[in-house]
Amino acid sequence: MKKNIRNALMLLFLLSTATVRAQVVVEQTVDSVGILIGEQAHLRLGVTMPKGASLQWPELKATQYVVPGVEVVSIADGDTAKADNNQVKIERTYTITSFDENLYAIPALTVKVDGKPYKGGTAALKVITMDVDTLHPNQFFPPKDVQANPFLWSEWSPWFWLSLLVLLLALLAYYLIVRLRENKPIITRIRIVKHIPPHQRALNAIDKIKAEHLQTSEDQKTYYTRLTDTLRQYIRERFGFNALEMTSSEIIERLQTMGDRRMLDELTELFNTADLVKFAKYSTLVNENDLNLVNAVNFIDSTKVEGQPTEEKIVPKLSDDDKRKQQSRKTIKGMLWALGVLILGLLAYIVYNVYLLMT
Repeated sequence: MKKNIRNALMLLFLLSTATVRAQVVVEQTVDSVGILIGEQAHLRLGVTMPKGASLQWPELKATQYVVPGVEVVSIADGDTAKADNNQVKIERTYTITSFDENLYAIPALTVKVDGKPYKGGTAALKVITMDVDTLHPNQFFPPKDVQANPFLWSEWSPWFWLSLLVLLLALLAYYLIVRLRENKPIITRIRIVKHIPPHQRALNAIDKIKAEHLQTSEDQKTYYTRLTDTLRQYIRERFGFNALEMTSSEIIERLQTMGDRRMLDELTELFNTADLVKFAKYSTLVNENDLNLVNAVNFIDSTKVEGQPTEEKIVPKLSDDDKRKQQSRKTIKGMLWALGVLILGLLAYIVYNVYLLMT
């Protein structure tokens, strides 16, 4: 009885071990049956095993030989995929090559699952070389000349259209240049006007009277007319009221608050004498004429204003139309600068790429 139980347990153990072994499947394939010398092929090693089992790959590294004449170039692990019955499939790819013509039999590589070895099937790799006619070496053709690249419109079309764009931009620039020449610049000239102070102008007029010796001439009416007109003009410019249109008494009355009494008495005497000469045909002596001339000079010197500007800058004002023209010129110049930079940049870009196409 005990012997039968022992035999039954042994049978169950052997069956379970066989089941586990049957769950591990190793597949070994080569993607190319034949390759030329130096070409590469891929040796794929796939393992289907229970989920959670440990896996140990063959001890192969890059530059090692699978078999003499077949070298491993690189190794790449693939993805882990789920299989049926709680299993997974793991794949590893070996890139291999050979430089010797031969038919190579790649043996089954050994993997270990949970420490137990498993093998796939063997694979074959045919390495062939190019046939060379060694019996007729003179029939070998010399190296070919460098062939010109064929014309492809797809390569040249972008630069053709860009060249047309540059041409259009150049025409636009020419049009703007013509517009700029027609729209002539508006030149505003600043005038500098010299101002002679009122007292200096009056003294210059009196010097001219003296230079003409009118005070000693018999035409006393002309002398006093010019002398009083000079004083009236000075008073108008200096004190700001129109002395040219006023009588002598009105002028003296307006000046009552602007000077000392002695100065006004002398000026009053001068105007009275002038009125008598001009309207009453009064005749004066030469020394009296000189005295009135001196009194006129003293009045001017005592009432003159120092430090007045002698020059004035007059900047002409532009009309609205002139302002629009100036703004238009500035806009056109800005557009010309922008177009110039854009055209030069595009030309350099086109020339560079055409050079690359032709070399």
